[in-house]
Amino acid sequence: MCGFVFASEQQMSTADFKRGYDKIFHRGPDNQSLTGEESGLWGFHRLSIMDLSNNGNQPFKHNGYELICNGEVYNFEALRELLKDQFEFQSDSDCEVLIPLYERVGFEVMVKMLDAEFALVLFDKQHDQVMAARDPIGIRPMFYGYDKQSGKIAFASEAKALVEFCREVQPFPPGHYYKDGKFTQYNDIADPKMVYDHDIPTIAKNLREKLESAVIKRLNADAPLGFLLSGGLDSSLVCAIAQKNLKKPIKTFAVGMETDPIDLKYAKEVADFLGTDHTEVIMTKDDVLGCLEKVIWHLETWDITTIRASIGMYLVCKYIRENTNLKVLLTGEVSDEIFGYKYTDFAPNAEAFQQEAQKRIRELYMYDVLRADRCLAANSLEARVPFGDLDFVDYAMSINPEKKMNVYGKGKYLLRHAFEGLNYLPDSILMREKAAFSDAVGHSMVDYLKAYAEEKYTEQDVLAAKNKYPQGTPFTKESLLYRDIFEKFYPGNVGWIKDFWMPNKTWQGCNVNDPSARVLGNYGDSGK
Repeated sequence: MCGFVFASEQQMSTADFKRGYDKIFHRGPDNQSLTGEESGLWGFHRLSIMDLSNNGNQPFKHNGYELICNGEVYNFEALRELLKDQFEFQSDSDCEVLIPLYERVGFEVMVKMLDAEFALVLFDKQHDQVMAARDPIGIRPMFYGYDKQSGKIAFASEAKALVEFCREVQPFPPGHYYKDGKFTQYNDIADPKMVYDHDIPTIAKNLREKLESAVIKRLNADAPLGFLLSGGLDSSLVCAIAQKNLKKPIKTFAVGMETDPIDLKYAKEVADFLGTDHTEVIMTKDDVLGCLEKVIWHLETWDITTIRASIGMYLVCKYIRENTNLKVLLTGEVSDEIFGYKYTDFAPNAEAFQQEAQKRIRELYMYDVLRADRCLAANSLEARVPFGDLDFVDYAMSINPEKKMNVYGKGKYLLRHAFEGLNYLPDSILMREKAAFSDAVGHSMVDYLKAYAEEKYTEQDVLAAKNKYPQGTPFTKESLLYRDIFEKFYPGNVGWIKDFWMPNKTWQGCNVNDPSARVLGNYGDSGK
């Protein structure tokens, strides 16, 4: 997980640029590069993952091209083979393929050839052109803005690096590239080109093989890696596949409240079954309240469920950073958006289910993958997200949504069935009811946050929020608490996310005022 800042305005204040650059040091403490070129100002913080030597330091330069990339290019070996006759590689960095690939095929074809999680900026001196691109899901973060004086464009891994010297700072849209002064969508991963009505055995086989491939390719790292394990279906599958393909026990980590953790017992059951080197991280009320402001500063969001779910994730990552030498963590994000949440059991028909999945995937960069990126990057760790694998997502979204709906009496049935009877996981885990992460670390965590907000605000404060915050208006004391903290750090930047993450209120059974699945009528055994 690296961090970068690029400003195309050469004459801007270096002090302003450096203030922004310094704010994202946490993303890459292993090597720092801050240079002024005729193309602009370049800043890079490196977290060394592939080729730990100085040869992998960025920016990369060649033939009048300059490039910075926060990314993992999983097909880099195949691309190196394609390019080996025209380019002499100086490192084993996966990102070094990008400049020669651009030379060979051009920018649009290049980004379409990447099996990768990436955010990159490229300067072509010959054409005096700045280009940028982001992966189709938005797993790697990127923002853009315009210099306050000249109006020239700038890019950075986190918004906090741009607000020092830019106006109109916004998230760079996933699946887009910037060239010739405009943004162009090159891949809407949520919109499959075909929808296939495969039978259940074929679907199960394809899902299993594609998820296995997604996990295996993400095990390639020169730095040590570990796994976040909640004991839920998604993270457990990632761990199970990894353990089957590695010769020694993987390192797994689970987090829970000291009083009422739900996840810890299930995570231990998975760890024992797989034989992992397992660690439990316990958090207290003081931990939760003590890190709240820091978490919101890192997240750059005011969304309720993102903040709730980030606290446990931030604290377990903080523990990993302080007590291990790990740099890469595999996580279970993106599965819910494809296969459904508890609330998508209420989808009225297959078309509505598919449209909701598409909406969720297109907004992942504002919610779940934002959480995964920032919680890990805050602690100088890299997140890898197998369920966000482009081939896996493309296939899963092409399945007839009639078969993805919960018509089986069990949510995410197709994914569960894909691994059923194959000894990947105990049946008790494979068929465990979904519990949202912010609930499953222990219901007391959210209760503490609500009680804290209750002490700070009155009902009148909530009513007054309509005038104070006309956009993204807080509607509870808890949401007002988060919004006030956000505005303290990032005043006037409410538009970085579209809205509160909530179930689809137009569906019967989903018109609720809290994002937690606890308030839904079908929560059932999720809290056990």
